[in-house]
Amino acid sequence: MTVRPIRTEEDYQSALKRAAALFGHKSPKDRDELEVLQAVIERWERSRHPIEAPTPVQAIKFRMTQEGLSQRDLIPYLGSKSRVSEILNGQRQPTVDQIRALHQHLGIPVTSLIGSSKHEPAAGPSSTSIAAEGKLRRLGVMKTKENLAGFLSRSRASTPAIAMLRKTRTERTNAKTDMAALEAWCAAVLVRAGKINIKKTKIGDPEKAARQLAQLSLLADWQDQLVPALHRMGIILVILEHLPGTFLDGAAMCRGDGVPVIALTLRHDRLDNFWFTLLHEFAHVVRHLSPDRQVILDDLDVASSETIEAEADLFARNALIPPAVWKGINQNSSTEEVLDAAQRAGVHPAIAAGRWRFQHSDYRRFSKLIGRGEVKTAFVPA
Repeated sequence: MTVRPIRTEEDYQSALKRAAALFGHKSPKDRDELEVLQAVIERWERSRHPIEAPTPVQAIKFRMTQEGLSQRDLIPYLGSKSRVSEILNGQRQPTVDQIRALHQHLGIPVTSLIGSSKHEPAAGPSSTSIAAEGKLRRLGVMKTKENLAGFLSRSRASTPAIAMLRKTRTERTNAKTDMAALEAWCAAVLVRAGKINIKKTKIGDPEKAARQLAQLSLLADWQDQLVPALHRMGIILVILEHLPGTFLDGAAMCRGDGVPVIALTLRHDRLDNFWFTLLHEFAHVVRHLSPDRQVILDDLDVASSETIEAEADLFARNALIPPAVWKGINQNSSTEEVLDAAQRAGVHPAIAAGRWRFQHSDYRRFSKLIGRGEVKTAFVPA
């Protein structure tokens, strides 16, 4: 067997003919020759016709096809709906933060996302931190002459949860998050929680307590009943809008004396989202906070495979509408059937409507039932 390197087009054509003649032969000698010929032919073809690496857009669209994702599903990683469209249409390259988010949450290789195009510079933490500092001043959390660095330093010294934050982030923290702004938000939550006089207590039956909280949603004055109910359970509730550079729905954390705190941003001003997030963080409080994990942060737009997040999701769903009540509700269920499930569970209709929308990825149906715009006004009257 003599196989020569391919150096010209004539050599290439000759090798192809020889390979075709050997194809199907069963003798070991012929099969060995065919295998070597194929390797030589492939090497020549790669040198003459190199396969171009996929562009970032191609890499993103390939993963979308693999996972069955829509453009809406990319919003948590790329930003607004218009920003997603710009990137997928090739009008804008992903930023460093967006590349990090796509790699971390969707597993797209960084090399595919970088491509050969020039990318926009990442938004430095300085501009985000400045914006966060301004918001904290307007909220009256920081001292008059204190800057963000000083505020964070003071917070870390007084609260173990802040000092441990970088080590206890979960998968459900958006990869685009600015850590300084995130720490500042947590610190501001704990500053407010520190002003509430409450003692740590133990909840005897977490599932029963969660059902009691869920059923408050049906009351006309639920916002007045909720905080005292949580206080009786030894839990502080803090409502604090998210800061620039943070992407949060809620968090569970420990105050310096061990008292648990549930913090909500209300960034999605809907009743269904509010009650699910509240019960999700309640699950973290009763199941997952510990001396080694004193803060858990949640961007519920981001999928997570972490066990504690799956447990908290399941806990919240069952607390709001028990499985026996939801059994039989499917994509073809009528409005009356979904509302009946809410009534039997003793919860607000928005909760059942929101669960159906999420479960079936149909966000057009029940749009008037989810309580849009009814949460912020409940806590901050106009």
